Amino acid sequence: MALYDSTQTNESQRSSRIYKDLNLDFQKNTATGDIQKITDIEAVKRSVRNLTNLNHYEKPFHPEIGSNLRAMLFENMTPQMNVTISKQIEMLIANYEPRARLVQVRTISLFDRNTYAVTINFQVVNSPEPVVVETFLERLR
Repeated sequence: MALYDSTQTNESQRSSRIYKDLNLDFQKNTATGDIQKITDIEAVKRSVRNLTNLNHYEKPFHPEIGSNLRAMLFENMTPQMNVTISKQIEMLIANYEPRARLVQVRTISLFDRNTYAVTINFQVVNSPEPVVVETFLERLR
C-alpha cells in the first residue's frame, strides 16, 4: 500500500500552489537524470506517513519534530492506548504539517497481529478532496 501511494502522481489544476517533495525511493527521472519528485497530494501523504514513523531526535537539526509512538507500542493494548495514540498523531500533524487540515484519526487495535491500524483522514490545503492515509504501527523487536 505504501509503495502504491508513493508512486502515484497528482497534477491537480485546482491548487493555486503545488507542493513538491523528493521521492524517497530515489528513482531517476529518465528525461533529466535527476531524482524524481512527488507533487501535491502525494507529497503531503508521504509527509504525514513519515511524521508518524519519526521519533524525537531522529531528524537532523530538528530534534523537536517527532512523537513518542514507538514507545507507546510496548504498552498494553487497551482502548485508552488507542485514544492516546490518536491524540498524539493529531498533535503531531497539527504542529508539524501545515499543508494538511486534519479531519479524523482512527486507531484500531489488532490483537492477533500485535499492531495498531491507523487511519488518518485529512484535506490538503488548496484542495477540497478528502485524503486517507492508512498505516500500521507495530513493534520491530
